[in-house]
Amino acid sequence: MHPFQYQRASSPAQASAAVAAQPTAAFVAGGTSQLDLMKEGVLHPELLVDVTPLGLTSITPLEGGGLRLGAGVSNTAAALHPLVRQRYPAVSEALLAGASTQIRNMASLGGNPLQRTRCPYFRDPAQPCNKREPGSGCAALGGYNRVHALFGASDKCVATHPSDLAVALAALDAQVQTLGPGGPRVIPFTELHRLPGDTPQQDTTLAHGELITSLDLPAFNGRSHYLKVRERASYAFALVSCAVALEMEGKKIRRARVALGGVAHKPWRLPAAVETMLAGQKPSEKLFRAAAAQAFAEARPLEHNAYKIPMGRNLLVRALLETSGLQPLQGPAGTAFAASVGGVSGEVAAQ
Repeated sequence: MHPFQYQRASSPAQASAAVAAQPTAAFVAGGTSQLDLMKEGVLHPELLVDVTPLGLTSITPLEGGGLRLGAGVSNTAAALHPLVRQRYPAVSEALLAGASTQIRNMASLGGNPLQRTRCPYFRDPAQPCNKREPGSGCAALGGYNRVHALFGASDKCVATHPSDLAVALAALDAQVQTLGPGGPRVIPFTELHRLPGDTPQQDTTLAHGELITSLDLPAFNGRSHYLKVRERASYAFALVSCAVALEMEGKKIRRARVALGGVAHKPWRLPAAVETMLAGQKPSEKLFRAAAAQAFAEARPLEHNAYKIPMGRNLLVRALLETSGLQPLQGPAGTAFAASVGGVSGEVAAQ
């Protein structure tokens, strides 16, 4: 590991100023992903500013019925919080499906959506990677790209974003509260991450030194659910995942919001046209399959990841069926048992 300086933050403003003053400085909280990348020689920060002394560990109701999740709250604490499980089960399910208990106990909500891609070429300094070293090339384009993107990729990068929580937050229209060199800012969660374009090294729209202080969930009286397909039923990253938020009006869907994971450089919110297909309609498998077909109509598979298209369509249908109540959940809402399809057995891909 390269040598670095370590500093404990005394206030959000001081932490922001300290990181902003050094081009290679970074915040650190749980460090569950960041320290691995430093040990692997992928990241080389000269200064780490520890933001855990700032607290930011409260979960508080907002006026109007929303919920504010402090950026310092651990993934475990958020997943098990009664208000999160009751009002936003998709968030709890995504967190519980996202990692082992030990990692969840350390990882923070502010850091979770900022974790870097799991692309093996990004994590191997011996391989070319435009995200790690701009201009060096993308080894995944002509390499083994089984876990890579279907949407929004470029000729510079085809990596996917790994966070489960981020997919649920995108479907629920969460907002990100930050403090940076320019003062406080509110960012719609769907605008936090960016597509690779010509600058894949820039994962988010955050300015250097901009600190996430909380994640705000809006008032929501509908049904939400998160489903994840992975290589094995134990801790593993998603091949494809799906978060659904449905608001009902009688027996019809008043509003639908859907996001996919494991398919793009960012949580992939479905186009408005697809979500509009569901609005005003009575839930049915036929309707959901039509929406799923439209959702994947623009998918652009690589050499080894075309399997994600039928898998993603069928996962989306299942998530909609379970969220709408047409098909029972596999476990209690708000738990890992409801969230995970488990190891790949061909069931989801072949339906």
